Amino acid sequence: MDHFKFYGSATVGTKGQVVIPADARDELNIREGDKVVIMKAPFHEGVMILKAEIFEEHLAQMQNHITHLSQKGDK
Repeated sequence: MDHFKFYGSATVGTKGQVVIPADARDELNIREGDKVVIMKAPFHEGVMILKAEIFEEHLAQMQNHITHLSQKGDK
């Protein structure tokens, strides 16, 4: 369970905004102006926040794996 880390808590404001705790921003290199992707967590009622560039990298890796698997299946 070492891949889980607790950074603190945040309160949802009247406009639905939350502040990402400074420790999380520092460790994850999230800076003012960065785009983030907000997704429903797959195994519970919660959300995940990922930097958009990291999300895009993961999508590209998945696409490469799918392409590789489909090419193996064609042989």
